[in-house]
Amino acid sequence: MTHVSRAAPSAPALVGVIGGGRMGAGIAQSFAAAGSTVIVVESGEQAAAAARDRVATGLKRAAERGRLDESAEQVLARVTTVETVDELPEDADLVVEAVPEDAALKARLLAAAERAVGPATVLATNTSSLSVTDIAAALARPGRFLGMHFFNPVPASELVEIVVAPDTAAGVVEAALGWTHVLGKKDVVVKDSPGFASSRLGLALGLEAIRMVEEGVAEPEAIDDAMHLGYKHPMGPLRLTDLVGLDVRLAIAEHLHATLGERFAPPRLLRDKVARGELGRKTGQGFYAWP
Repeated sequence: MTHVSRAAPSAPALVGVIGGGRMGAGIAQSFAAAGSTVIVVESGEQAAAAARDRVATGLKRAAERGRLDESAEQVLARVTTVETVDELPEDADLVVEAVPEDAALKARLLAAAERAVGPATVLATNTSSLSVTDIAAALARPGRFLGMHFFNPVPASELVEIVVAPDTAAGVVEAALGWTHVLGKKDVVVKDSPGFASSRLGLALGLEAIRMVEEGVAEPEAIDDAMHLGYKHPMGPLRLTDLVGLDVRLAIAEHLHATLGERFAPPRLLRDKVARGELGRKTGQGFYAWP
């Protein structure tokens, strides 16, 4: 798909982020650092406080690395939290949903956000593989909706995958491309399809690497070194799986298995590791041990 021509972009004045986990906090940090006022929705006082702490920690690290134009405290002052989607302001320019990969949950929260905000607000989902078209069916105005697939860790990643559903308005795509540029990131624009471009290709490589471990072809370090050193990937597919989360990879594999067929069938080793709670970096153990 060809890119839409862009006017001089500026940061959205007011951004809502639904979900304050690793991805949501990273999205909030990125927009706040670009100058936006950001409201993070996280259910419960404790979870909301934890979300703001994640943003604060990320900003502190960015400041230490010289990646902020202001102090971490000045940027953090633009970030607030609320506990329900109903509290999102009517004049928000953009609302990004970043909750776990559950289509029904995403659709319910986005429909509630649509009722809270004004008709000009752009709504986006950060899903890495679920159908943007199916989620859009829950909305009264699907033309204002698209996918903005950010990558982990959001502040340091270079890419946003813009996913266009059949009803997405051209002006909404143009706005999303402009905001991506303001964040200092590059875009790829894809039509809505299972796994989009990034998750579909990345998962195919990751699943085959897991099968190679399962079959005793090589140790994880050897497989990763083959791709890192031989093909110049920033990291190998198994280390990346640990970073993304084995549970996340399994959920995407199950979705693509159901929609695209047997080539995306999850290996038994992946299912067994998830069942044992070996989810990667976030639990301290995946294909590698993480201190």
